[in-house]
Amino acid sequence: MDPRPLSLTFIGTATVLLRWGELTLLTDPNFLHRGQLAYLGKGLVSRRLTEPALGVGDLPPLSGVVLSHLHGDHFDRVARRGLDRSVPLLTTPHAQRRLVGRHGFRDVTGLRTWQARTLVAGGDQVRVTAVPGRHAPGPFQALLPPVMGSVLEFGEVGGPVQRTVYLSGDTLDVPELREVPARYPSVDVAVLHLGGTTLPGGLVVTLDAVAGADVLELIDPAAAVPVHYDDYGVFRSPLADFRAEVDRRGLSGVVRYVGRGETAEF
Repeated sequence: MDPRPLSLTFIGTATVLLRWGELTLLTDPNFLHRGQLAYLGKGLVSRRLTEPALGVGDLPPLSGVVLSHLHGDHFDRVARRGLDRSVPLLTTPHAQRRLVGRHGFRDVTGLRTWQARTLVAGGDQVRVTAVPGRHAPGPFQALLPPVMGSVLEFGEVGGPVQRTVYLSGDTLDVPELREVPARYPSVDVAVLHLGGTTLPGGLVVTLDAVAGADVLELIDPAAAVPVHYDDYGVFRSPLADFRAEVDRRGLSGVVRYVGRGETAEF
């Protein structure tokens, strides 16, 4: 077994840097500053309450970006201006059309559910597979952009998978998620988008504390990192509630709480 660790640096919201071997991936790049507005579509906005731990100009060279969906708290105007237009971007077909057609990114792959793309850096590779996610219930899905979760399988080129990471994306706990552990029964790290994002009228569109703990039990990873819980005013389910729920279920040994600007190794 390769002894190299997988490292995760939490920047804020759902933005993390994942490093394994020669690969460096960025997820859901959100670099707005405290007080700036994120545009969520359909006239909805939310003000950022926190400061990102890094600026887009502080990033290391990237092997790729995994973008769960095109929302202003996941891909903002700062990231749009600051990211290299040639960096490989793996996202939904909906986001691909806009990133290429409107914003001039040149290497964007729109992945439908269970489609994959492999990125290579030196002698290392990561296979990124789009997995199910649903950002709103029933007919309310039309109000929000399509979203994907992702499974990242790291290993040496031509060799076996050595680390597996699940990124939930902004999803609810929906039946489609049951297919993820059926196909990937051994996940090393799960990155869970929490916050119980609540839109006007009380519509909840991301995992709250209870649903987050349910998905944690479903995926059953060796370790989990909660993200996306206190950065915007629409996040209504605080991390303390998730921590209490996890403790109540006897799962506290699985969860790693990584503060903004901190790096954890797995």
